[in-house]
Amino acid sequence: MIDANSASIPVLTPGRMALFAATAGVMVANLYYSQPLLADIGRSFGCDATQAGYLVTVVQLGYALGVLLLVPLGDRLDRRRLTSFMLAACVVGLLCAAASPTLVALGAASLLVGAAASATMVVVPYVASHAPEATRGRAIGQVMTGLLLGILLARTVSGAVADWAGWRWVYVLAAAAVGALWFALRRAMAPDPPREAVPYGTLLASLVTLVRNEPELRRRAFYALLGLGAFSALWTSLTFLLTAAPYRYSTTTVGLFGLIGAAGALSANLAGRLGDRGLARPMTGAFAAMLLVAWIVLAQATTSLAMVIVGVFLVDAAAQGLQVTHQSVIYRLAPKARSRITAVFITAGFVGMSLGSALASASYRHAQWRGVCAIGAGLSALLLASWLVGRLRDARKASTGAAAAAPRAPSARRGA
Repeated sequence: MIDANSASIPVLTPGRMALFAATAGVMVANLYYSQPLLADIGRSFGCDATQAGYLVTVVQLGYALGVLLLVPLGDRLDRRRLTSFMLAACVVGLLCAAASPTLVALGAASLLVGAAASATMVVVPYVASHAPEATRGRAIGQVMTGLLLGILLARTVSGAVADWAGWRWVYVLAAAAVGALWFALRRAMAPDPPREAVPYGTLLASLVTLVRNEPELRRRAFYALLGLGAFSALWTSLTFLLTAAPYRYSTTTVGLFGLIGAAGALSANLAGRLGDRGLARPMTGAFAAMLLVAWIVLAQATTSLAMVIVGVFLVDAAAQGLQVTHQSVIYRLAPKARSRITAVFITAGFVGMSLGSALASASYRHAQWRGVCAIGAGLSALLLASWLVGRLRDARKASTGAAAAAPRAPSARRGA
């Protein structure tokens, strides 16, 4: 693995960091363009919005597969070449989505787009490997801020473009943006030096070894599954809420709610700085509690626009803070396997997102918005409870270890 202090490594200049953050945002945005478009897509193919809502699940599953099967190659192959290949595949997928004649074809194209968009998680460990230990959390926070802004602003952009030119043009313009990034990253990313050639099967098998040997990775992956599940449940179903009575908002207006969540992206930088100071553990509990409170607020969203706004902001701030907090921890575990650690962590997170979106679509159909809130609050409560149990277990272990290590007082001699 590359030593982060090696002179051969290019400095992470502000310009390069801005490009890497933009890459993360533009690539991950491809997973979310469809969310405010579900009603339009459904009408285009003669189905309702809840059926079209499964496109969100498909693209997220594609992303999870890409993270699991492609991202680990970053520990074996030149990350610059791997990123270029994945961005090129993403352009192809987006153009196929724009030309899709049926909902099934759009689903297949979305699967490819999702898999290729996992290039984001090739860039994140690239930055982590090049950043100094003392500021790694801050560097990850900067890139994740771009990623999270991409997640949230994608809805605003796609809603506006769809109202202006139709939903197919959203995918055309996204393909152009990814193509521009392909050229920029070819110049900005330095080629990796030759590394040991590990067979692909061995590389994937080592993911199991990492999970078995790193309990903190298991813990953080489970937290990510629950947190991103709650996050995805909101953004999959928010379109259903806002396009129905009493709101009946247009696609553009629904997309504007992404701006509310974007304000919460500030928590990513804060979480990165606090992670560098060793405060990841208490911040995990704080953000988990915030996520649960957000869903309690959102339970009132059917009658109060103010509750929608407050709830959206809190969900996004909490989810973003959690992700950066988790990553500030996991990238300290095994420096030679950062791409594989990323694969395990992000796969768990996006399995959670797929689960959250699927549960949200199904629960809205059967129980409307209250069903969605029950799903979001349940996932958030389980996350907070898991964190509390972990804290208690760690405290008990520390107490037992301290007692075992304490020197025993010499016993008094008989008759003294």
